[in-house]
Amino acid sequence: MNIAAVFYTYDPARPEDLTHARPAHREFLRGLLNNGELLASGPFVDGGALLIVRAEDADAALALLENDPLNIEGIIIERKALLWDPVLGPWAS
Repeated sequence: MNIAAVFYTYDPARPEDLTHARPAHREFLRGLLNNGELLASGPFVDGGALLIVRAEDADAALALLENDPLNIEGIIIERKALLWDPVLGPWAS
């Protein structure tokens, strides 16, 4: 299984909606973490977020996160996935 980095961009006009939906978003991510599909996640200090997931390819990474409550609510305005090949650290090949 490959590792993908997924980048989220949030709608800057909806900070209250983001705050309101965050608990459901984190619960969704906890499920992926417990299944071994999510390796790490967290927000950027200037907006957006990074999620590191196990997936066959970039499309599969986005499909894995399709039902994220932030995506369903339209709070995420852009999602981008890139396969990542860590060479040092806990996820190195």
